Amino acid sequence: MEIKDNELLRQFEIITNSGLVAIEYSIQERKLFLTKFCSNNNEDEELHNEFIKSVLEIALERKLKVVPTHSKFVSFFRKNRKYQEMLPPGIKL
Repeated sequence: MEIKDNELLRQFEIITNSGLVAIEYSIQERKLFLTKFCSNNNEDEELHNEFIKSVLEIALERKLKVVPTHSKFVSFFRKNRKYQEMLPPGIKL
């Protein structure tokens, strides 16, 4: 999966057969705030989860804590407990 970090628009992007899929973000004080998930009519839930996992790997490489602010990310963290350690102290899901 080829992920492009579009720093100008502050979003991670992948191109699929049905169009662009993007995760909008904001970085503040060594924290990656995941603010919006744009799927553009792509309803492949498995692709969405793989995309989120890849973005979390990028955050891990950059040594960033992750703050999910969009409901899709919150539900992902609840379903995938192994990523709970990436949350900053004080945030429980």
